[in-house]
Amino acid sequence: MKHARLILVAFAAFVGNASAQTTARHGVRATTLAIRNATIVDGNGTPASGPTDILLEGNRIASVTFLDPVAVRSGLAKRPKADVDIDATGKYVLPGLINAHAHLQDERAHVPQPWDYTLKLWLACGITSVREVGADTTEKIITLRERSARGEIASPRLFVYARFSNPPVPQTPDAARTRIQLLKRMGADGIKILGVDRDVMQAVLDESHKLGLRVAHHVGVEETNAWDDARFGTTSIEHWYGIPDAAILDGRQHFPSDYNYRNETDRFRWAGRLWREADPVLLGRVLDTLVAAKVAWVPTLDIYEASRDLQRAQTQPWFVDYLHPTLEEYFRPDPANHGSYFIGWTSTDEAYWKENYRIWMAALRDFERKGGLIGAGDDAGFIYQMYGFGLIRELELQQEAGFQTMKVLQHVTGNNARILGRDADLGRVRAGYLADLIVVNGNPLENIKVLYPTGVDQMRDGRVVRGGGVEWTIKDGIPYHGPTLLREVKALVAAARAEKAQPGH
Repeated sequence: MKHARLILVAFAAFVGNASAQTTARHGVRATTLAIRNATIVDGNGTPASGPTDILLEGNRIASVTFLDPVAVRSGLAKRPKADVDIDATGKYVLPGLINAHAHLQDERAHVPQPWDYTLKLWLACGITSVREVGADTTEKIITLRERSARGEIASPRLFVYARFSNPPVPQTPDAARTRIQLLKRMGADGIKILGVDRDVMQAVLDESHKLGLRVAHHVGVEETNAWDDARFGTTSIEHWYGIPDAAILDGRQHFPSDYNYRNETDRFRWAGRLWREADPVLLGRVLDTLVAAKVAWVPTLDIYEASRDLQRAQTQPWFVDYLHPTLEEYFRPDPANHGSYFIGWTSTDEAYWKENYRIWMAALRDFERKGGLIGAGDDAGFIYQMYGFGLIRELELQQEAGFQTMKVLQHVTGNNARILGRDADLGRVRAGYLADLIVVNGNPLENIKVLYPTGVDQMRDGRVVRGGGVEWTIKDGIPYHGPTLLREVKALVAAARAEKAQPGH
């Protein structure tokens, strides 16, 4: 009997070990991992399909096997073997979301904010790649990019678009070329420009093309506009300034005589009146020209939403547990902080901005119908938008703009991969591609809100059930458990709030 008990104990230990080995572990990449019974929404704009087994080997997708349900039920289906499984029955698998306009910030208004806060929020929201556009310290972000690539930190893969205009700002074409060469040597993946004169912009684009660097242009009220982006070959226009400006018949928006661009209340108040001044016929020509020149558009609809509905922006439900106190303080109206411009904001301002959105959204639809490439980014860390959450809100707003949900999901996956120049290995659920995937508790084609990590309330059999959320974010073959990430962020925020509440803070 004693011998039999030892055999049973040993067998139980074997079964326990086997069971442990077949369950994905947070932050640990297995040699092989299979996502079983998944319904796939690919990044190429095609309808959902499944059930499917997706086999990952290391950091690559090895195979995508569509299953015959009858064969599966009978046990006759040939299914790939793997060391670790994720059961995706009833769940949807998408390419990892790509944030094409993001900021990684270690401080707000000179008050520290930990990298971990942003990185884990991104992963919890299903974001596996980030185009970081314009950090103050490019070297720091490049170091993080390398640590992420080696799997040393929980982080999306980072594409570093160095800010051309960091001080001292180059003032001549020759100085501009020198700056681009320096940023290339530093290891930048691309360049972010804003507030440049035409001769400097031409030099930046020419030198960047020679060195294989892509360029994102945050156009402001400046000498250049969308005509220059088309002429010089910008990769993408960020936000929307520069497009309606190029379609105003007499060349410049009609500002009041006391307008000051550096006064952000002025700047954003009158930005809300810009689209209405664009001539529709000329705007069509501008869009045609951008499409012909292959200039993409990353509109960041989410980042200006507070301008049309301030109360909604200030009372988002995830602020309660997940808004870091440093970011919360930065959001408060304060002329010293970029984007914190809501001083004396009126219902009239909101009404103009609502009209602004209607015209802007119509232009986006026209741009894609003409063959233009639209991406998705959130510009979070400003104007009441939290990292990651802002990107999901961007998708909802693109849906509001009139795009099919399937197309919206293509914007944030396959299209963003094209903007990055990485559509040969990112943005698809396809054999040979990098293993950047998300497993979602719910159908995002039915309800984009299921991508929010906090989940959504749903009716099931007459009862309210909390569902949704990204269960697994798999970046470079490493599975990260969404609820675990969110708990870690919540604890980080709670600790920061407790510290701030101490005397002397």
